[in-house]
Amino acid sequence: MRAVVPESLLAERRSRGLDRRDEVWDGVLHMVPPPGDTHQGLSTELVMLLGPLAKRRGLVTRVETGLFRTGEDYRVPDQLYRRPDDGSSRGAEGAELVVEILSPQDETLAKLPWYDELGVREVLVIEPETRTATLYRAGRVVEPTYSEVLGVAFETVEGRLTLIWDGGEDVV
Repeated sequence: MRAVVPESLLAERRSRGLDRRDEVWDGVLHMVPPPGDTHQGLSTELVMLLGPLAKRRGLVTRVETGLFRTGEDYRVPDQLYRRPDDGSSRGAEGAELVVEILSPQDETLAKLPWYDELGVREVLVIEPETRTATLYRAGRVVEPTYSEVLGVAFETVEGRLTLIWDGGEDVV
């Protein structure tokens, strides 16, 4: 859907902080609604588990930060894990892994080619209701669902997402 958005609406969104997840795709604004409670709860649990694992591998964890190709072409994944030198004053200029948690009618799958072009090594997409995790590497689904970036396997059994890593395991 395309729409012409009045500047007054954009100014109101900025003043209320509602635009912080908005994205610009090749100069086109994509307004992203805030995540729901299930989405946000899952994201919080994941970052609490994955953050320390990323840190042990020398990676920086960021939540809802911009991943930029240019100032007119960026996306805002739920989480990203990057090398320290990929940070910038505007957000991130590269990532090893991005995590996208699906929302109704979102554009996650349409972002996959862009992430690949930018050089993101892995994209983890999670369906929050079923707790199903799909890992993409170079635009292709990876089976089994094992992140080389973080050294974590993801398994869904009876609606529970289990994370397994060397020396640990937990369920979200």
